[in-house]
Amino acid sequence: MIRKEILSLSVLALPLILAQLAQNTLGFVDTLMVGRLGADALASIALGSTFFHFLQLLLSGVLFAVGPLVSQAHGASDKVRAARATRQGLWLGLMMFIPAFILIWNAEPILLRMGQDPEIVALGSRYLRAIAWGMLPALWLTSLRGFLEGLSVTRPIMIISFIGLGLNIVANNVLMFGRFGFPALGLVGTGYASALVFFAMFIAVALYIFFRFKEYRVFTGLRVPDAAMLKELLQVGVPIGLTLGFEAGMFSAVAFLMGLLGAVPLAAHQIAIQSASTTFMVPLGLSIAISVRVGQALGRGSRSEARLSGFVGMGLSVFAMLLSALTFWFVPKFVVGLYLDTSLPSNAEVVSLASGFLAVVAMFQLFDGLQVSSAGALRGLKDTRVPMIITLIAYWFIGISSGAYLCFGLGLGGRGLYLGLVIGLAVAGLLLAWRFHNRMQPKSTVAVTRA
Repeated sequence: MIRKEILSLSVLALPLILAQLAQNTLGFVDTLMVGRLGADALASIALGSTFFHFLQLLLSGVLFAVGPLVSQAHGASDKVRAARATRQGLWLGLMMFIPAFILIWNAEPILLRMGQDPEIVALGSRYLRAIAWGMLPALWLTSLRGFLEGLSVTRPIMIISFIGLGLNIVANNVLMFGRFGFPALGLVGTGYASALVFFAMFIAVALYIFFRFKEYRVFTGLRVPDAAMLKELLQVGVPIGLTLGFEAGMFSAVAFLMGLLGAVPLAAHQIAIQSASTTFMVPLGLSIAISVRVGQALGRGSRSEARLSGFVGMGLSVFAMLLSALTFWFVPKFVVGLYLDTSLPSNAEVVSLASGFLAVVAMFQLFDGLQVSSAGALRGLKDTRVPMIITLIAYWFIGISSGAYLCFGLGLGGRGLYLGLVIGLAVAGLLLAWRFHNRMQPKSTVAVTRA
């Protein structure tokens, strides 16, 4: 049974992992290409992308509710409910986009109030106004992905993600450096390129669903919001969004606190956190697959299969992160060399600091894998409220507070902030795994909710 589940989960998860890696590589490519513009540009994209992607993740997290609802509906052979959830995900994305766009457009005074360098903020704000146009298609893409993932159709997501990556490289090259008669927009060009990629990927997924899954009639009835389904999406999705927001907020807070230490620590942080973000795509892809497998098993009424899928997924996730942890621990300078020329004396301080950060990143890799896979298993049960509370306590009351104390109270600097991440992720991972274990006990009541 375990071997069969490992195979089934791996087949489902592999395209999702590759899709997540492709999408995360968008940020890697941006960071890599912006690095050619200098340390100030690198620090600016660190600040701007942290602001944008935190907001994007928070809102996309609400739309992650589409996946569990579709997977349970698919397990119960209910095509109508699966389509309803997806349609209302599009409506919800539009509703959330409007205030998000206004917030991004006016980010400059917010960042200045946080004590960031005015020059870095000025450039980062221009980047934000460019990428802001991509928020709506990014949210709609999340809803449509939830539909495909809930049906266990993952290969098209992978293919479209890699096409998006290729488009991002071309668009960056054209808009950043002024190719083919376009003006050289520098960092701002990176923002416009990202927005363009979000639009292209959304359109591609929408066309695929329209022609491949006509019987679901996903895009029929879009003119009329469905209050009952919107309510259920919010009930399941808001805790998911807040859970992801608490985690992303922890990392964003670290970036902002790092900015108080200067441009060099912030640049080093961007390298370390981008590397950690890249490896995180493996357990993140697995967590989506775990959620689907658990949800479909529950839709069929099989608690034993749901339990097996959850724990097998957690084991695979932790093992994958062990491999990346060993890389960061033993060859940190090689990793840093992917971003900067380590032979240049002008980069020596950033290289040294980033290498030290990666050694601490290696420590939290295992716990990061455990928490995201456990959260995915719980999402498959539509259990989202208690995990939200767990992550709030673990990340903010424990992780950030301990990191700030280690950084400023004990004088450990940026390394102290990273040690706080280790503590917060460890607490979250262990408690979430324990929560799933308890929910799968015979005495626990887990049911499929219908509306």
